[in-house]
Amino acid sequence: MKLEQLLLDNNSESTIVNVSDGFDTDRATLVLAFGEREFLEDLMPYKILRARYKNAEIVICSTSGQISDTSLIENKLVVTAIEFEKTTIKLFEFNISKERNLSSFNSRIKHSLVNTELNSILVLSEGSFVNGTELVQELESITESKIPIYGGLAGDSVNFKKTMVGVNGNAKEGTIALIGFYGDALKLNFGCEGGWSDYGPEREVNQSEKNVVYQIGNRLALDLYKEYLGSYADELPGSALYFPLSMKESSSASPVVRTILSIDETTKSMTFAGNIPQGAMVRLMKGNFDKLINAAYDAATESSNKNNAPQLAFIVSCVGRKIVLDNRIEEELEAMKVTFGPSTVLCGFYSYGEISPIVEHKACELHNQTITVVTFNER
Repeated sequence: MKLEQLLLDNNSESTIVNVSDGFDTDRATLVLAFGEREFLEDLMPYKILRARYKNAEIVICSTSGQISDTSLIENKLVVTAIEFEKTTIKLFEFNISKERNLSSFNSRIKHSLVNTELNSILVLSEGSFVNGTELVQELESITESKIPIYGGLAGDSVNFKKTMVGVNGNAKEGTIALIGFYGDALKLNFGCEGGWSDYGPEREVNQSEKNVVYQIGNRLALDLYKEYLGSYADELPGSALYFPLSMKESSSASPVVRTILSIDETTKSMTFAGNIPQGAMVRLMKGNFDKLINAAYDAATESSNKNNAPQLAFIVSCVGRKIVLDNRIEEELEAMKVTFGPSTVLCGFYSYGEISPIVEHKACELHNQTITVVTFNER
């Protein structure tokens, strides 16, 4: 596997920040390009990328900030081109804004992507229309939880207006992109951590419908949440990024984090980025700078290959972490770089939701407010 990473500005000027010996743009297999939604709409970069990488599959995704090694990049496109030597790939595109649901998703993916050589699936999904929980459930069903699945939901800075993904074309609304990797030469390792601290007692969700929660602990959900937020309640829903919920579907389940997308003052309900089923146990959480940064170190350690430094680390971190860490945000990237070593190239983006395995028997899980990483080695 050989790599090239470059930055593209709004004048279409490019700067190469990392390139492997012998990398050939004409032999690039896959190009991942990340940029803010407004930047993508202004630049429309697909034609530029296609001119440089003539034979590659190209996927473009809007973000809440993009990652290039230890730097958070804004107002530039971060382009990572991968030249696989032993691994083949295949793309699948689904537009949920046209289909409106995932009813035809399952059969079409089975036909297009799934075979005995499938190694893993990278998901880059729009983050405005899709129910992330239902998306990962469909993916687990399709693969029978036997294939690792990872990626994230596109972002839109902190605007929450619209998100965009492009598959061999400029990014547009409603697109879900799946990239299938085939063969046994590609070796993957995963890490996923939060670093948030518990805040308040654990309570049962008494009434909910998919990702909308109406009652927690026999209280109206929004009233209870506001009581704990105090002065931050006046800044909802934006301030909710500082106070996510930890959720366990059962006493034996691993906890996952859920972020609020919107509130309804009439019904006193809260809508989350993933499902919170009735009967689940939830607990409020709050951020701590050092714990959040230590979580990035832990995620990198989990995904490290003890025998070989990863060639590529693909990172998806939540926009909520970016807001809380603020001017310390690059410390979580630096913690990962120190763990992996100087030869590993880091790429990825800040998202509206992260997709990653958390336990061996799960192909994937939707997370919020986490930092996830998958490391690539082609041997």
